[in-house]
Order: sequence, then C-alpha cells, then structure tokens
Amino acid sequence: GAESRALLAHWERLGPGARGSTGAAAGSAPPRLDLEDSEMSSPESRQLSQSDPSPSPNSCSSFELIDMDVGSLYEPVSPHWFYCKMIDSKEIWIPFNSEDSQQLEEAYGSGKDCNGRVVPTDGGRYDVHLGERMRYAVYWDEVPSEVRRCTWFYKGDKDNKYVPYSESFSQVLEETYMLAVTLDEWKKKLESPNREIIILHNPKLMVHYQPIAGSDEWGSTPTEQGRPRTVKRGVENISVDIHCGEPLQIDHLVFVVHGIGPACDLRFRSIVQCVNDFRTVSLNLLQTHFKKAQENQQIGRVEFLPVNWHSPLHSTGVDVDLQRITLPSINRLRHFTNDTILDVFFYNSPTYCQTIVDTVASEMNRIYTLFLQRNPDFKGGVSIAGHSLGSLILFDILTNQKDSLGDIDSEKGSLHPVVDQGAALTLEADLKKLHLSEFFDVFEKEKVDKDALALCSDRDLQEMGIPLGPRKKILNHFRTRKKSFDPVAYRIEPMVVPEVEFEPMLIPHHKGRKRMHLELREGLTRMSMDLKNNLLGSLRMAWKSFTRAPYPALQPSETAEDTEAEPELSSEKSNVNIEETPLAVKEEAPPINVGMLNGGQRIDYVLQEKPIESFNEYLFALQSHLCYWESEDTALLVLKEIYQTQGVFLDQPLQ
Repeated sequence: GAESRALLAHWERLGPGARGSTGAAAGSAPPRLDLEDSEMSSPESRQLSQSDPSPSPNSCSSFELIDMDVGSLYEPVSPHWFYCKMIDSKEIWIPFNSEDSQQLEEAYGSGKDCNGRVVPTDGGRYDVHLGERMRYAVYWDEVPSEVRRCTWFYKGDKDNKYVPYSESFSQVLEETYMLAVTLDEWKKKLESPNREIIILHNPKLMVHYQPIAGSDEWGSTPTEQGRPRTVKRGVENISVDIHCGEPLQIDHLVFVVHGIGPACDLRFRSIVQCVNDFRTVSLNLLQTHFKKAQENQQIGRVEFLPVNWHSPLHSTGVDVDLQRITLPSINRLRHFTNDTILDVFFYNSPTYCQTIVDTVASEMNRIYTLFLQRNPDFKGGVSIAGHSLGSLILFDILTNQKDSLGDIDSEKGSLHPVVDQGAALTLEADLKKLHLSEFFDVFEKEKVDKDALALCSDRDLQEMGIPLGPRKKILNHFRTRKKSFDPVAYRIEPMVVPEVEFEPMLIPHHKGRKRMHLELREGLTRMSMDLKNNLLGSLRMAWKSFTRAPYPALQPSETAEDTEAEPELSSEKSNVNIEETPLAVKEEAPPINVGMLNGGQRIDYVLQEKPIESFNEYLFALQSHLCYWESEDTALLVLKEIYQTQGVFLDQPLQ
C-alpha cells in the first residue's frame, strides 16, 4: 500500500548498505543517515554507528534501530464520542460525559456486531443505537441526533467551537499523521470529500483551507484559498467541557409539568430543555451542598422528568379552528396569543380542561411505568412539580384522588398519579357526595349528565323542579371546578391559617445568608430606626429639662422620687423602641405551625430579589415568573425538602 511504498522510498534513500541482509556482508560499510534525511535520529543511534563500524550478527540493521526510535514517538489518538444537536438552527456537537463515552467505546471495541446494539446514556434518558450512530430520547418525543466517534476536529466558521470530522476521513487523517511522525515527513496535503484542503505542517500546526466558491471553473484541483482554520488531533487539545457523569443510584423521581404555551422561559425553550437545566443545577448542588452524604454513599441523585401536555392539546385540531377565526393583522402577536395565552381559556372550558387533565395524568402514568421498567431497583418516592398553570393542573389532580391510600403501590412503595377528575366519578356519585341522591331520577329523566349539568343555570334547575337549597349546592359544586384561575403565583398559607398574618419564607441564598444588597438595605433601615429613636429620646429629655422648674438644691428626700422617675423614663423609651422597630420583633417571632399540610412546616416561599430587580419590580415581573429553571436557590430548596425526609441534611445549614 501507500505506507509500504513510503517506507521503501525512505529505506532506499539511506544507502545501499541498508538494503543488504542483516549481518550477511561483514565487510560492507554501515548505512549512514544524515540530519537532512531525518531530524528524528537520536544521538544514541549516531554514536552507535560511529563507535561500532561492523554490525554484530545478532543486531538489527541501522534502519530498523532508527525506525523503532522514530516510531516510538507515535501514540494512537484517544477517541471521544459526540452527538449533534440543532440549537438556533445551527449544528452544535456536544460531547458525551466521560462515563458514557467510555461505555460507547467499550461497546464499539468489543468485537461484536454493532447493528442492534443499544447503549443507554445521559442517566438512562437517551439510548444510542450504535450501528445507526443515532441517539433517541426515551421518555419524550425528540428528533433523533447523530452520534460520532471523534478523533480529529477543525474550528468552525463563525464561532470558536470545534467541529469533528467524519469517522472515515478522521481515519485517513490519523493514518497520514502516523506516517508523517514515523518518517518525519511533513507538509502532507489531503483533500476532504468536500474538496477542502488539509495540510499537516508539523504536529503543532495543522490547517484546514476552504476553497472560495466559483474560483475553480475548469474543474482543476482546489488550492488552499480562503481563511485557514485550525485543525486539532484528540479531544484533549480542544477547549470543551466534559462532565464526569451522573450517579447511577436514583433516590427520588420528580415529574415537572409546564405552564401555558410551548416555551417555558424568555429564550423560548421547551419544557425538556428547561428541565435539563434544572437537573444540571441540582447535580452541581449535590456535589457542593451534600458532599459528605455523597462520599458516604448515602445519596445518589434526584431524577427530574418533563411532562408535556401542550402538544397533545394542540394536536386535536383546535389550531385549525383557531387559524380560521384569527385575523391576518399583527400575525406574529396573534399567533403567540393563540399558542400561549389561550391555554388559560382552554383550561376553563369543560371539554378541553378534561383533555388537559387526562393528558397530564396519562403521561405521568406512562413515564412512571417506563421508568420502573428501566430502573427495576428503584425504591424511592415520587413528587410532582408544576410551573404556572401546571401547578393548578396538579392541584386539581391531587384534590380529586379517590383514596389517599389507594395511590400507594404495595410492591414498589411509590406514588402513582391516579386520576379521578370528573370522568371517574359518575353523576350519581357526585349527587350522593352532596347528599342530593333523590334528585338523580330528575336529571336522568331530562338526560342531563355531568357536562350538561355544569352548563345549567339557576333558572334551568328551577324549571326542573329543584328547590333553592339543592340548586345552590349543585351550582357551587359543578362550577367551582371550572372557575377561572390566574396562572400567576398566589399564596396558600393565608387560606390554611386565615387568623394569622405572616410573610412568606425567604429562601436562603445557595451560598448562605442573604444577598448583599438586602443585608445592606436592612442594615440601613435598622440604623435609621436607631438614629430616629436616639434622636427622639434626646429631644424628649431636652424638652423635659427646659420645662422643668429650676431647683436651688436637691433635697435628700427627693432623691428617691427621681430615682423612681428614671426607671419610668427608661421603660417609656423601651416601649418606643418596641413599637417602632417591628423588624426586630418579627425576627424573634416563634415558628408558625401551618396545620397538617407539609407536616406543619411552612408552605409559601419566595426567592430573594436580585440587585437589578430592586430598581423596578414591574420591569422584571415576567422574568421573575420564568427564572426558576436556572435558579440554584429553587433547586436547593427542592433537594433539601426531598432529602430531609430521608434523614439527609445539608453539610452546612443555610442562614
């Protein structure tokens, strides 16, 4: 092949002595290698050829010694596996974590047929079909992404991210590099399948030229035109973050339900991308705030899985009807409204509300069943989290469970999100629950089911002969479930404990204490209150000294009276301080017991505002509603609440 011809040509340049048989001609002169022929010849080899002019019968030829010395400088490249994702209409190659890449490489080098070989990656959320070189999502719908075993890279056009060459061309580059290192012959020029030129000048300088379009009209070989791009060999020579991997043990499963619209943040990303960010934040916090528990192998990780209901809802044909009645003006704004804000009205509709609830419940059941199949040793609990309208959907699902004990799987010990929202309960059961079973025959005679009853007015019920009291009960029961809800956050504790007024809990910063600007603000407020109290006390003392009648001398009998007056004054001053410093009193208030919910612990929490948000709260209102996905404080609160039920606490409690 080409390698043999190159080695033969180099061998012929060494002289006629090298072509003789090893040790055959005792009188023949040894081969001589000039520095011009090879810069890679070592001093030891040159010293050997000068001191020993006659090769021994048991030694190799000088060429073999030199070739062994030069060839030892070549080391095979270490491959790493990447997958391609479309981000903002651009192809971005992302490396697998080190554990997943090692598993893929072991499966690739096992000698078995790669066709049909499936390797789970990313904590079991994706499967890589090794023969197809494709990566598929397990729990949700996603476009499959290409997978590549990467060894050679070049820098992209518009950014500093490196792009891997194809596996076949990377193999050609590696073979050319091996020959260049072995023979010390550089300035190697290769042409890629895209007619682009790659030149290997030396191990440290390798460039990629892209021909200018239209410069080659006669079909001649393209030349190195255009701006050169850097070529790198091996993933260790490019700037890319490669994570270590995720713990295998899963302690808890959390379903995350999104709110209105397909986009969940200001970057218009899907629920899958946002939950991926939240999961990454939680993994980083486990390493920093639960380090001792991880070292003692007490905990593994918490798995967060997204639940998507927007796509199934809008795949029912409702978008076609909306498009027919939508005006053509301000098209983008109207499309945004149809895709997002109308979800609130859909949830108020008896028909689409049930569709949304059924979709969320069935999706959680499907994902949970699939999760147990892929993780048969899972013994942890299950939680559900909702954002915006998603929290309301979950609230309705939880409040319509048949039996709190019926949701526990005796074999797995885990919570099943069983649904009982309207469809599971019949009209007769609802009337029995309201102690109005005697009116069931009336509704059955009029062929009124639950959906029809929810649309009935007070006059309709009156015409059916329903008395006033039962009418009010029926209207209240069947209409409160379809009531209009605001998807923005509201408090729960004032409804649980209405007789006590208290502020929501301030979530501690993940680095401890409060944010600096909040502490500065409270410090200035406290200092101003102290100055105000001291000033009022000084003015009061001065006023009393001016209005008090002068005495020529202080009698001994009056000393006791003044002594008694001083405590009164000090007590009066202390009363002023207590009345005018509510912050100090509030901090010393006893803990609040919030009923039976959450074990009597607090329910309402609020994030600390950022410094820039303190300037104008209205300006950052929308951002505040969408900031939870990358919030370390929110993720740490969730982890702390989950693990404290298992007796695992933070390394250092936050203040």
